[in-house]
Amino acid sequence: MHVRTLAGGLAAALLVSLSLTGGQAVAAPAAARSADSPAAADSPLAARVFTYDAAGAAEFRSAVDRGAAIWNESVDAVELRPAAAGQRANIRVLADNGWPRALPTTLGNGTVYMGRQAVDQGYNTIRIAAHELGHILGLPDRKPGPCSSLMSGSSAGTACTNPYPNAAEKSEVEGNFGGELADRAPRARAEVIVD
Repeated sequence: MHVRTLAGGLAAALLVSLSLTGGQAVAAPAAARSADSPAAADSPLAARVFTYDAAGAAEFRSAVDRGAAIWNESVDAVELRPAAAGQRANIRVLADNGWPRALPTTLGNGTVYMGRQAVDQGYNTIRIAAHELGHILGLPDRKPGPCSSLMSGSSAGTACTNPYPNAAEKSEVEGNFGGELADRAPRARAEVIVD
């Protein structure tokens, strides 16, 4: 987990407020920040927090937790957290016997299926989890592609175990959620992304 602090002490802390919307923390709009405070203008926006529920991920639960941790280590604009008991999560993760896939609903929200078919064929579970979470964060497949590209998915082959997004993928997620884009409504997506 990243620890984020705001420079400028109490004055800057009062200028940035977080509100919870549908389980997701959202930074205050730019108009709410004071132009009189240089510290507030230079402070990064707080990460958008999305919760995930991996209770239905069965044997893939630890892979999902690791995939979420990889995204938390890789980007600043988003933080993926396990949902608290009884909390409705932004992302639901389920295990099934099909191929891994993601069903994004809006940016940062949707369902991930950890399909056993790919695992039975030899694909790495942590790479699968990080890849599918990448779809929920707005990234498309990039096939065919090298192992260095997380979103190349299965096209990198079963020998590829790299679960980390490359610089371009990190930058795209930062752009999807960071800066002024964080103030916009999430774009709607109702597509099934089968890898």
